[in-house]
Amino acid sequence: MSETAEPNVGSFTLGGPLTAEPSAPIEVPEYEEWTLPNGFAWVFLGEGNRQLTRPVIMADGFNLGRSKLEVLYQGLEGGFPFISELRRRGRDVILLGFEERSASILDNAQAAEAAIQRAIDDQVGDARLVVGGFSMGGIVTRYALARLETLRMDHRTGLYFSYDSPHRGASIPVGVQAFSHFIPFPNDFARQMNSPAARQMLWRHYDKDTGKIGVAPERTEFLAALDRVGGWPQIPTKIGVANGRADGVGLPDVGPGEVALRIDRIYPGTTFYTQAQGDDVTVAYLNRRFPKAEKTITTSGFPEMDGAPGGTLHTYGILAEAMEKLGGKADLRHEDVCFVPSVSAVAVRDVEEQDDLYADIDALSPDESELDDFRCSSTTTAHTAITEELARWITDRLPD
Repeated sequence: MSETAEPNVGSFTLGGPLTAEPSAPIEVPEYEEWTLPNGFAWVFLGEGNRQLTRPVIMADGFNLGRSKLEVLYQGLEGGFPFISELRRRGRDVILLGFEERSASILDNAQAAEAAIQRAIDDQVGDARLVVGGFSMGGIVTRYALARLETLRMDHRTGLYFSYDSPHRGASIPVGVQAFSHFIPFPNDFARQMNSPAARQMLWRHYDKDTGKIGVAPERTEFLAALDRVGGWPQIPTKIGVANGRADGVGLPDVGPGEVALRIDRIYPGTTFYTQAQGDDVTVAYLNRRFPKAEKTITTSGFPEMDGAPGGTLHTYGILAEAMEKLGGKADLRHEDVCFVPSVSAVAVRDVEEQDDLYADIDALSPDESELDDFRCSSTTTAHTAITEELARWITDRLPD
């Protein structure tokens, strides 16, 4: 271990099941590749199709770096064979990837627009397109379709879908965001937390330069851009699913103000707490030896975000594993916390207020959602986990 700096634990990034390397790789079948502005796509024809006939465009989600479509493919096939089921039904699956997943959503929407136009150009017959995506991919395609309508371009899309997309914002604990910049090296973790897409999607962002916690300017600008194109596409039917529950019951083991993770040996005594309500609430104590520094991260006016109903991210589990690999000791109490609240994924309430965040969606009028139809998971599942319940719900709603 260096005597002049803590070890660099920032070579990891936070990601869900669709970005994790599978334990047992699944063979990817033959495909055609498209080169697109800011992205690329893999095209898998449906059973019995010799040409593109009934396209389903599915956009990748957020992480750092270029999309790994082989990993996305395996994630979409690993739990429930989503792609195989679509192809069995005669659907042509187009996996849309990005050259930089953490780039601005507005930039990556150019890849989505180009994929839609290429599908229209190559398609035989007149079947309406299905266009959507997972996590950030659902936001990218939402903006792209709405923009095309503003330009009066016919996107020929009959159905838009989102899969645990943060329509009203996502959450990474601000103490974790702050820690990424507390590491005294340039690192992937900090790049991910400070990337344009992260700043656009996170409901609250930690500013590394000022230490302030608030709505990032990039989020304000993105929401204004979304408003300028009408917020949503108006022509297709809009559906969405949430990996979180709909009954307003939060994560059962994640109470407010509890120790989530304590680190020793490296970054000794650094401790993260689950988000609680109130003013000047400590959410993290950060400590490093070389160069010597310590910092306490506090919040005011936050709801109990970490334990909220929603799709979960293995946030503290990933961080603990990274520490232990470098010889640290981790006292891990809460591996998973809420990443995309259910109310955000189905666009029914904002996430700033406790009552809205924990709303019983089942008891609300469906008209409160900006989607035409939606489904929440019957049990809490990991963000973007492909379950039979949610995948079949989507496939059963595909247009003829």
